Amino acid sequence: MTAIAAFEDINSDFLKIDQLLGGDDRTLVLKLRDFVNAEVLPIINEHWETADFPYHLIPKIAQLGIIGTSISGYGCPGLTRMQTGLVAMELSRGDGSFNTFNAVHSGLAMGTIYLHGSEEQRQRWLPQMARLEKLGAFALTEPDHGSDTVALETSARFENGEWVLNGAKRWIGLGHVADLVIVWARDEADGKVKAFVVEKQDGQYPQGYSAEAITGKIAKRGIQQAAITLENVKVPAGNRLENARGFRAVTAVLNRTRTTVAWEALGHAQASYELAVRYSQQRKQFGRPISHNQLVQNKLATMLADLTAMQLMCVRCGQLQDQGDLTQQQASLQKMFVSDKARDLCRDARDLMGGNGLLLENHVARHMLDMEVVHTYEGTHFIQSLIVGREITGHNAIS
Repeated sequence: MTAIAAFEDINSDFLKIDQLLGGDDRTLVLKLRDFVNAEVLPIINEHWETADFPYHLIPKIAQLGIIGTSISGYGCPGLTRMQTGLVAMELSRGDGSFNTFNAVHSGLAMGTIYLHGSEEQRQRWLPQMARLEKLGAFALTEPDHGSDTVALETSARFENGEWVLNGAKRWIGLGHVADLVIVWARDEADGKVKAFVVEKQDGQYPQGYSAEAITGKIAKRGIQQAAITLENVKVPAGNRLENARGFRAVTAVLNRTRTTVAWEALGHAQASYELAVRYSQQRKQFGRPISHNQLVQNKLATMLADLTAMQLMCVRCGQLQDQGDLTQQQASLQKMFVSDKARDLCRDARDLMGGNGLLLENHVARHMLDMEVVHTYEGTHFIQSLIVGREITGHNAIS
């Protein structure tokens, strides 16, 4: 069995892309696959229905050696960018909510502190976060500003030796349970966007910070996103991340994580393809497995072609990123293409299963619905296409 293929009897690595991975990459993938198969898949449907994360697995997640992903030092594993992508792929192959847990904590929260915190701030927070003794959240998106994050309205003012935050945030993963919430706010004095760490003390958030889990979601149900209100929340001066000055600081974080969103989409697509192949071989209609039918074979062949294109794009972008050569526009192309194709593939896999594809026990519906989220966050298909279009034409269509 290759590290790319999940089911030994199903060849989802048609062009032997596994050969492009190093030995450490394969070892990491197989370790995560064992964890997903043993710990995640047996319980995830139950947690999907109750819309809650299996927090009891946190100690086992901490032992995987992936928390902090590409961060070096501070108790983090210092994975390559390729390996960071492979982590997202494997966790998502099991369930998107597990990947979101790691992506929010390791990529966004820890990544922001690593990129923009002082050395003292890194030492203060990152080791505990690497051990999952403290959870992190990343509060950027606002109720009235989705893709238009530059229009951020949450404010910060400095008075009496501390910062005071006011505003609202929405769709903040772990924002109601995290010990450290990185809040992006605009300084009233100079108008620049800055990052502030809102920290629990004795298990309680500061006065004026309120957060509630958003209910009624049809996707990513295994993890909660929060709606947050900030009313004169006081933050110590030492909790402003020293090197986060201006919106470019936000962009620096998102540029690091955007590629892993594409890898996440690849994980959903791979799982859905493999589930569809196995189902077609086992499901009998009109006296024989449906895999004998021309239309089913045509659909599976098209799915495999798209999956292979996604694999190639992700691996090549991982190589470029590790070389320091991946541009923002290339990352946007990757996210745009892979999330688009993965969403279509997951829908086709569900469709191939008919009504049975709607049952949680067959798993594919979770992937299909989670892909609706992946297609949207960290830049929608349309926003990514405009970034690529600007590179192609030299004209900025985002006004």
